[in-house]
Amino acid sequence: MLNWNDLIKFATHGNPTPPKRVEKTADEWKTELTDEEFYVTRQKGTERAHSSELCSLFEPGKYACKCCKTPLFDSTTKFESGTGWPSFTQPIAVENVAYHKDVSFGMIRIECVCNICDAHLGHTFPDGPEPSGLRYCINAVSIEKIKE
Repeated sequence: MLNWNDLIKFATHGNPTPPKRVEKTADEWKTELTDEEFYVTRQKGTERAHSSELCSLFEPGKYACKCCKTPLFDSTTKFESGTGWPSFTQPIAVENVAYHKDVSFGMIRIECVCNICDAHLGHTFPDGPEPSGLRYCINAVSIEKIKE
């Protein structure tokens, strides 16, 4: 189970090696994504809080990267954070998410991205529930529920 110190280590000393890579040009991504999805995933944007039904969806299942379809989070780690964005405590696989130090907006945060295609997912914070204490605050437009 990952904890805050693990994420700091990844952000400062390098991320796990991804199982594969998906690389496309900005023009290729633009043809596959909506304007909002492109803005959030490829340009590190943020969707408006409470703008998605995924915040209150707690059905069993998995959530994949909107861009490359890699499974990232499982509903068993999803929780109601009250922030207006879907929140999780752990990724499905350590090697599927990468972490970068983000000093924008006058604060230090840990950005989380898909380690396979570099899609911006959101940020991770050390204020989640135990046992990990992590809160992956994820833009709903950067993920999609996998139909099983």
